[in-house]
Parts: sequence; structure tokens; C-alpha cells
Amino acid sequence: MEVLFDTHAHLGLESFYDKDLDKVLHRADEAGVRYIATVGIDVKESEKAIAIAANHARIFAVVGVHPHEARRVTDDALEKMARLARHEKVVAYGEIGLDFYRNHSPRHTQMAVFREQIRLARRLGLPIVIHDRDAHEETIRILKEEKADEVGGIIHCFSGDTRMAWDCIAMGFLISIPGTVTFKKAKQVHDVVREVPLDYLLVETDCPYLTPVPYRGKRNEPAYVRHTAAAVAALKGLPFEEVAAATTRNAMQIFGLTQASI
Repeated sequence: MEVLFDTHAHLGLESFYDKDLDKVLHRADEAGVRYIATVGIDVKESEKAIAIAANHARIFAVVGVHPHEARRVTDDALEKMARLARHEKVVAYGEIGLDFYRNHSPRHTQMAVFREQIRLARRLGLPIVIHDRDAHEETIRILKEEKADEVGGIIHCFSGDTRMAWDCIAMGFLISIPGTVTFKKAKQVHDVVREVPLDYLLVETDCPYLTPVPYRGKRNEPAYVRHTAAAVAALKGLPFEEVAAATTRNAMQIFGLTQASI
């Protein structure tokens, strides 16, 4: 079976962690999802991400503070994040960025914390995983001003247009496609998938959120990334096997992984 890499999951959330994580991971393996990056949103969830990754050879951790939590960030929290990010199973720093849709943290605070965490990731030499919702211009500007191209990374759950995708690619970022690509009305993401070369694409679930068709309305889980990859293949007119191989290879490269390291 084709090997897939779910580059963005939240396995530490109680939707999985305190319920049926073992069954979820078994279903992922049966679906060919051999690799998963589980992502933190604050110190506590980042610690969980590392704990899960430490217990599973083919699961890796991404640690950072989500923009929703920016108002709670202290110098002590950033010091803790720096220590966590040095763990051997941590492959990137995130998810960090801006969310001007929900505004759970004040915008000026989000931007300040975003900048601080980009600087931290640069000091650590880790690629960064970006959350950008309704803040495209500000996200691009801050990435450029903070020299994020020195580490590159992933634009998680990409929601911009093709022009933005190319701006991000020019800075060393890959474009991660979520389950929304399976939605009939998601024309913008369809255009991005068609126009951006496969060498710059990843697939993700963002589980337990953004469940793809045909499971829309239910809890998302890593096994369902197979439907996202199938939608990408259909839009690009490519064999599923080619999309699976390319997106897995792209993920391994951006995370600095090799078969020998797993």
C-alpha cells in the first residue's frame, strides 16, 4: 500500500488522547498512513505531543504556541518551549502565526508572539509550521521581516490564493493541503492544488478538525488523509501513487527525516 504522511494532527487533544488513540493509530496504519506529525498549541499540549512521539517510532512532534494562546505567553513559557523543542523527536516549531478570524488573543499580541517564536525557531534551526487565518498580508510581511526563509517550513491548512502560495514557496515553505480540498465549493484551494507543482505540496488532516468527504461532520483522524491525497491526485490528473510518494518525500525533507533516522 502507498505510504502517506499526515503532516498535521492534534493527537494530544482529549478527542484522541483520553479516548481511543491506539485504535486511531491502528486505523491510520491500515490506511497506509505510516508517518504522523502531532502538533502542540501550548506548553501542555506540546509536552503531550512529545510524549506521544516518544512512544511511537513513526510519530513526530511539532511544538509551539498557537495564536489563540498568545495572550497567555510569558518569558517563562517561551523558555519552556525552547527546552521542549530540543527533544530528539521534535521536527519543527509550531503551530505559530496569526488568527484574525476568531481573535482569541489581541492582534498586536499575536503579532508580537509570532515574531518572538520565529526568532526562537531560527535560533534552534527548526522549520516553522504556520497558522494563518484571515491574516494573509500580515503573515507574509512578518515572515519576510523576521527572515523566516532562513529555516523555511510549512503553511499549515493553506487558505490563500496561488499568488500567496508562490510568495511562501519563495521563502522556503511548503503548502499543506487539508481535507477542505474534498469540498465541492472550495474553489480557491482547488486552484492552488492545480497550479502549484507537486514538489511543493503536503497533505494533512488537522484532526480532529476539517474532516474530508465522505466523513464530513464526524471527527477527523489521520487515516482520512488518504481522501485528501486522492482529491489532490484527481485535481492534478496524476496517479494516487505519485501524489502519495511525492507528498511523503516532501514531508521527510522539510522535517529533516530519513529512513535511517526512523
